[in-house]
Amino acid sequence: MFLRRSLTFRQIIWTKQCQPHTFYRLNSTKAELLQKYKDKLEAKAKILGYQSVEDLNESLKDDIEARKKQLNAIDPLKDLEGFEAEQASKMKKNILDHQIKIRDPIKRDAPIAPYKTLDSFVDSAKLKDLNKQEIEYIWRARFQKDDRSMVAILGATQFSNMYALGFKNRTFILPLAKESGGYEMHFVQWSFVGPETTHCMLTTLAEYKLHNEYAKPHSTIMFHQELAHEKDVVLMNCHVEKESNVSLADAQFLILNIQRFYGAMKSISKAKLELLEAFNRGEEMFDMEKLIEEATSFE
Repeated sequence: MFLRRSLTFRQIIWTKQCQPHTFYRLNSTKAELLQKYKDKLEAKAKILGYQSVEDLNESLKDDIEARKKQLNAIDPLKDLEGFEAEQASKMKKNILDHQIKIRDPIKRDAPIAPYKTLDSFVDSAKLKDLNKQEIEYIWRARFQKDDRSMVAILGATQFSNMYALGFKNRTFILPLAKESGGYEMHFVQWSFVGPETTHCMLTTLAEYKLHNEYAKPHSTIMFHQELAHEKDVVLMNCHVEKESNVSLADAQFLILNIQRFYGAMKSISKAKLELLEAFNRGEEMFDMEKLIEEATSFE
């Protein structure tokens, strides 16, 4: 899937406000300054026990020379270079902190692990003897200690709507607002890995464009349909990779929008459905502004 319309992201701009400096021209010569303050200097010399200003200067000559050497030992340019290097380092870190983290791709020769079914997590046969509330309690307890996981319980009809739209529209993109400004795009891929197991994977668009099918999803949503007919429930769990820069809250927002665009809510708006279908048709003038508007508006 290629979008011929380029994706635009808001740039982070650092504005440096420069305060105006006032410069004064010193036109007075040393002789003029001495003449101007002669009386005050002579009075100060006599207070300190000297007969004249010249005697005071002679007495303080050694102290003045020592002070000059001390001041000359300070290299203001070196200090400035150090300050500028420190500021450049801070700015670089700030930039890197707000950039999209690009991870290494999946190794091409890596063995493909078998997909996990419901029995990989719980004993599905025992769940069939329980009611819906009990099933939900056990399912949530199973992932309680995993701080990078999310779970949910869907109705069979609710999931069938998502399944149908996901089967017809297997890819999509969703925006995620960033604190630094602008939006980071995430690529949605549906995979129907087994008769009773469906995956929906989320990858940053930057990683997908770089690595294509070898890009690592930062979040994998698993839908387990083993209990759909008998118990009218589909169990969902999602794991968010720790090495990615996607927080659990970010993943929750993206999953919410997957539900909204793929019909898990009571109804799907015409605008969302049109965007979903337009993307999968590969329309040249896909409306990114409209996508952001629909994804961020919860009216």
